[in-house]
Amino acid sequence: MAKPDSVSKVHLSSFDDLFQTDESREDLKRERLMEIPISQIHDFPDHPYKVKDDENMLELVESIKTRGLIQPVLVRPLDDGTYEMVSGHRRKRAFELANIEKIPARVQELTKDEAILSMVDSNLQRDEILPSEKAYAFKMRLEAMNRQGKRTDLTCAPSEHKLEGQKSRDILAEEVGESREQIRRYIRLTNLIPELLNLVDEKLIAMRPAVEISYFTPEAQMWLYEAIGFADATPSHAQTLRMKKFAEQGRLSKDVIDTIMDEVKPNQKEKSPFRDNRISKAIPKSIPKEKQCEYVLKAIDYYNRMLQKRREREAR
Repeated sequence: MAKPDSVSKVHLSSFDDLFQTDESREDLKRERLMEIPISQIHDFPDHPYKVKDDENMLELVESIKTRGLIQPVLVRPLDDGTYEMVSGHRRKRAFELANIEKIPARVQELTKDEAILSMVDSNLQRDEILPSEKAYAFKMRLEAMNRQGKRTDLTCAPSEHKLEGQKSRDILAEEVGESREQIRRYIRLTNLIPELLNLVDEKLIAMRPAVEISYFTPEAQMWLYEAIGFADATPSHAQTLRMKKFAEQGRLSKDVIDTIMDEVKPNQKEKSPFRDNRISKAIPKSIPKEKQCEYVLKAIDYYNRMLQKRREREAR
């Protein structure tokens, strides 16, 4: 007689498992082409690529309206009967703007990690990819490769990924066509606060300074972002190296960052005399920097005279 607790260990196959053939199971894994309501397709979690309603999007919308969708999107089915977008977020957005309810889709049975690899690889074929997009895409792909048992030594410093005197070979670097060190730099960008990462995307901060800044605390990064706004210039690589040294010594403060950023640099424009950006933004751009103080003083004087006249009228 079996012990009572042994019953719970017996695995009972489901009805479908019992009567499915190997061929029918393979059919479920094969790609299917379907038309799926957009409302049933969820965006991929933490999708690293940005979808913008810009001029290119409007052109895509018009193309879909006139010629239809040339390449179906790729989705994977979820347990609740809905789908998760793997490749085609821009096309899905274009269908939404075109007020088309269903979209042609290739449906594939993919694991989460298989979906990540497919999503990253398909988007890396685009002509223009922002540094922030590459940063998070490479990080996601690396983590997926790690879970699949592949090498993950890309996030270490160059001197750390050596094996018996020689640098280790990197699978990811070979697959995406970037150097090992460049991928390490991109992944470091994911440690930047959004405000600074946007400046990298806008090509206002170069890659090497951005990597050094990524080692600062979020608070120090915000201090730097505010200093950039006041100085109207971004830090050079040499300046970020000095700041990083202060950070390593536990001495990086707002005053230190302001002092270093106050230095005259080749990329520095003539800065506003006001640290508060609200004042600078309120001054017409036609007013030269050297005359901004005079402009503000005249504005204050005019405002005070207006207040005095109002008080005199009310006193009558």
